[in-house]
Amino acid sequence: MCGIVGYIGPRNATPILLNGLKRLEYRGYDSAGIAVIQDGRIEVRRDAGKISRLFDLVEAQPLAGSPGIGHTRWATHGAPNARNAHPHTSASGKVVAVHNGIIENFLELREELSAEGVTFRSETDTETIVHLVERYMASGKSLVEAARAAFQRLEGANVVVLMSAWEPDKLIAARLGNAGGVVIGYGEGEMFAASDIPAILEYTRKVAFLESRQMAVIQAQSVHLETLDGKKISPRIHHIAWDAVAAEKGEYRHFMQKEIHEQPRSLADTLAGRVDFERGKIRLPDLNLTPELAQRIRKIYITACGTAAYAGMVGKYLIEKIARIPVEVEIASEFRYRDPLIDSDTVVLAISQSGETADTLAAMEEGRRKGAVLWSIVNAIGSQAMRIADGYIAMQVGPEISVASTKAFTAPILDQYMLAILLADLRGTIDESTRRKLIADLRLIPQRVGQVLEREAEIQKVARAIKDTHNALYLGRGIQMPIAYEGALKLKEISYIHAEGYPAGEMKHGPIALIDEHMPVVCLAPQDPWYEKMLSQIQQAKARGGLVIAVATEGDTQIPPMADYVLSVPSVPWMLAPVLTVIPLQLLAYHIAVIRGLDVDQPRNLAKSVTVE
Repeated sequence: MCGIVGYIGPRNATPILLNGLKRLEYRGYDSAGIAVIQDGRIEVRRDAGKISRLFDLVEAQPLAGSPGIGHTRWATHGAPNARNAHPHTSASGKVVAVHNGIIENFLELREELSAEGVTFRSETDTETIVHLVERYMASGKSLVEAARAAFQRLEGANVVVLMSAWEPDKLIAARLGNAGGVVIGYGEGEMFAASDIPAILEYTRKVAFLESRQMAVIQAQSVHLETLDGKKISPRIHHIAWDAVAAEKGEYRHFMQKEIHEQPRSLADTLAGRVDFERGKIRLPDLNLTPELAQRIRKIYITACGTAAYAGMVGKYLIEKIARIPVEVEIASEFRYRDPLIDSDTVVLAISQSGETADTLAAMEEGRRKGAVLWSIVNAIGSQAMRIADGYIAMQVGPEISVASTKAFTAPILDQYMLAILLADLRGTIDESTRRKLIADLRLIPQRVGQVLEREAEIQKVARAIKDTHNALYLGRGIQMPIAYEGALKLKEISYIHAEGYPAGEMKHGPIALIDEHMPVVCLAPQDPWYEKMLSQIQQAKARGGLVIAVATEGDTQIPPMADYVLSVPSVPWMLAPVLTVIPLQLLAYHIAVIRGLDVDQPRNLAKSVTVE
């Protein structure tokens, strides 16, 4: 989960590293640090806590030089304190490294090095890397050879960037397994390395990505890619369309608020170039879906984690209803451990904002091992989940910085809706009139989402009314059930309020015992096929004294007399309603967190991209 940035070139690396770390802080904020080569020696500044503390430290103790590396940490091995903060240096101070991942055999390596007289100064697994590299360099190996030898000793999924005062003209970066991404940025007479694109967007949009078991030797004028056994690789260069401004908060108080309000645009971008409204057709060229493959598919597994998994649950309804293909939604962290029934007529569809989620990548690998067709819906261009898939759909929502995902939840719902229509069309399970109607309905969505956002002030009032609650229950039926899960998750993530999403029809099988005047009950009740059932659930919650907050269709006359608060959304066809009904829940969680004075964009114990298991 940690964030890594590196620079080599004629400029002072310090401001570049600090700027990059600020853009990567969503990946971890337990500690932060930088190291540069200054006057032939490695200078390190690091501290526990958020990146602001590192800024203060560097202001008090300036350093300048090049090359340099930086790190913002989400703690795994060792407490989140200054001693365990990265970068870590070797005994001589001549080798320094930053690291993301878990070295599974670090205890064995630590014992081996300790037996040779190495004294460890931290509790981290990372420190083993610099001691190994120094040991190999002491035996006469070059930095590249020593790094390669060290990397080959590491077990588990890891990303490492290191440098040495003995060879100050290069950085070494490596990706070992699926611990996270490594982006190499190509500048004019300078080069960059980072965990994620926003860290270097200000300087270049020309990038390459390391695959698993690959390393890069980065110099100011060149980058050489190779496998860990020394085989040379020709990099594939990508040109990124995002700009640095897209990663800034602009007029908004928090990135989460900005990203919630970006959804009309992000959803319009999701449709752009893919929906031919005139002909009533869907185009998903990067999916590589042929008529033959569409006919062959017998089952689809959607695999994802957290918010992405809930988007997949909505997708199950869409694909089964429209394309008539059986779909199972699997939590990625469980999928590979249960020996799923997969063959060549099965599709494993992974959903991931970052495309680097370790469990999701492992689930894809399990699908590959068993012969499945691999698809992915991913936001991060060039990420691992995009590259290893047989076909993909890019979310096209731009950078999502806040840890709590919002626009990367609604976009994949539309992506799956379009996928369902395309599958149905290629399989002949949908007539032209129905297909055209389903596609025409998409025109409504960006504008309707904008209408929901115009009611933010009404949602703020509800937030103020329930800000001190300790528990909340979210209820939904049918296609709205995953929205109840997602709404509860958002409240937990950023407000630290215990919330439970539950199928509304199951309320009488336990959760109703929790309902009293202190329990807000959020009911998803748009006018859809489950509407009448939800009316009954609202009445039952109200009869037990619960404070009912209903998300209902605009103009509904039955719900307002029953509910304490009504959050209205415009009318849309029921299969597209989840894109609208989730918006008030995103805003509700956001405003409760703001009122409670919490860190909305960087909630405690969480990081944006979960790149370790």
